[in-house]
Amino acid sequence: MSNEKQDVYTRITDKIISDLEQGVRTWMKPWNAGNTAGRIMRPLRSNGIPYSGINILMLWAESVTKGFATPIWMTYRQATELNAHVRKGEKGSLVVYANAITRTEEGAQGEETEREIHFMKGYTVFNVEQIEGLPEIYYAKPEVKTAPVERISHAEAFFAGTKAEIRYRGDRAYYAAEGDYIQMPVIEAFRDAESFYATLAHESAHWTKHPSRLDREFGRKQWGDEGYAREELVAELASAFLCADLGIAPEVREDHASYIATWLTVLKNDKRAIFSAASHAQKAVDYLHGLQAREMAG
Repeated sequence: MSNEKQDVYTRITDKIISDLEQGVRTWMKPWNAGNTAGRIMRPLRSNGIPYSGINILMLWAESVTKGFATPIWMTYRQATELNAHVRKGEKGSLVVYANAITRTEEGAQGEETEREIHFMKGYTVFNVEQIEGLPEIYYAKPEVKTAPVERISHAEAFFAGTKAEIRYRGDRAYYAAEGDYIQMPVIEAFRDAESFYATLAHESAHWTKHPSRLDREFGRKQWGDEGYAREELVAELASAFLCADLGIAPEVREDHASYIATWLTVLKNDKRAIFSAASHAQKAVDYLHGLQAREMAG
């Protein structure tokens, strides 16, 4: 592994470990930050396309740390092309992208085999609040939170669009893999409507792991083991990403506090774990969004 790749994995993982050791979940920070009075959303590239996966966590964390309220990021070169300039002394933020190359190797018997080598590269972006001279549209702050009824209506339509079987009973929320259904308490059992939909987002992320969908499996043997903790981390991140897309505040569930110690163990033992979890979370969110597209097309 190259030093640069190791540095990318280590830098990001160490940051998240540091947050968790203080009892703080990096992916929940934006909702608790005083600078984000507007609607929380995914970080955006200069062309308006949202970042995905691990880059969401990294740029959310940077926004909280540095007090940015505007969600748009761009490279030094992109700013220059818009006849703008990064202010002197401003430090950029790391984002990453994954790629792969195919290498032909010779086997023991002289046969040629192709091996795919995956690698990760990092590059630097700046928040538009660090840049002067951009068109005014880039500096627009996120809009004030919309009316609860509107946001809840939108969330209701989204989850209905997944066609997942949801059973309303009891006082626990969970995904039952054996029966392939989501169990939820009735909405009146939650503190508020947003908490209900945020919890449903978490369980819907678990729903995507079914073999007929994304077939996600981390080798879970029993409740609370490492495989279980990895799946919970994926669902937590997916819920945070999806809540940002739907404009609802995520729910910090009390029953997940016990996972923090296990997550710390996983992250300390595997510098790629948070990257893998964010990637799986993004696939889960993309899958749920894809069901909406198919529903509309039908």
